[in-house]
Amino acid sequence: MWKLFLVLCCMLTLLGCEKPPLTAGTSGTGPVRQKITFALTTQPQSTLVHIALKNGYFSDQGLDVLPLVHSFGKAALQSVLEGKTDFATVAETPIMFSILRGERIFVIANIESSTTNDAVMARVDAGITKPADLKGKRIGFTPGTTSDFFLDSFLSAQGLTRQNITPVPLKPEEMLDALVAKNVDAVSTWNYPLTQIKRKFGAQSVTFYDRQIYTETFNIAAMQDFVRNNPQTVIRVLRALVRAEDFVSSHADEAQAILAEAIKVDKDMINEVWDVFSYQVRLDQNLTITLEDETRWAMKNKLTDQTVMPNYLSHIYVDGLKSVRPESVRMDR
Repeated sequence: MWKLFLVLCCMLTLLGCEKPPLTAGTSGTGPVRQKITFALTTQPQSTLVHIALKNGYFSDQGLDVLPLVHSFGKAALQSVLEGKTDFATVAETPIMFSILRGERIFVIANIESSTTNDAVMARVDAGITKPADLKGKRIGFTPGTTSDFFLDSFLSAQGLTRQNITPVPLKPEEMLDALVAKNVDAVSTWNYPLTQIKRKFGAQSVTFYDRQIYTETFNIAAMQDFVRNNPQTVIRVLRALVRAEDFVSSHADEAQAILAEAIKVDKDMINEVWDVFSYQVRLDQNLTITLEDETRWAMKNKLTDQTVMPNYLSHIYVDGLKSVRPESVRMDR
């Protein structure tokens, strides 16, 4: 009887020492699955995230991603600030304004850059055929975004200021209708709205670019507390995005087809603007330079109450990308 009792005790002890099972859907050698939320945009700048979702690269890293789609990055970042999502794709201008407001966010990677994505597009029948003709005109822009910064930068390059025009705040999706209704004479915007407007107006429009005055960056942002509490999650996200970068580089036509299906934009339009963008997962000095340039612009134009330049390096999290692809991190700390 005592022998039977001892055997039962040993069996119970061994059972108690067994490892708890992994979350359903993982193997003993794979990462424990984690649910995350990702705010991304229908803009081409979010291509790497769309590819990583469709091709299962996040899933391969043990991440179950709930995507929340927005029309532009400022709205995507707001969902992170409100605690609705964990990550967001967003250009540097909303990031700059967020940091100036004292919000504790991190940039964990840049996923796109371009010198010709932003432009001012004008109606010829409004008497605009050259940049100087913008003086006195009504120009649509999206406040607090790259559209806002590019407009002022472009005007300045022409010897004009915001006081020389009538600025009209608009969402990106409102710009085409505003031009058609002749509520504005020109707009400062990006793709895909830019290409849609050009297609609509054809020869009755003129588009002004300036690759010398501005380099756009699109980034992955998250709250600092989330990043510090989930460093392995950040690494998994970055690994998935690096795989997406490699896929885009070697399978451009297939990547365009995936993007067209994901954001419901015809593939011809995607192909038309494809070469405008550089899709690379990286962190370099260009980001901090642009953030500081935009901060000086915001301070000069009284768009912020801050008068001291922030330390933007303290808002860039390099450890994640250094673990995944160290050669893609080129920043002086």
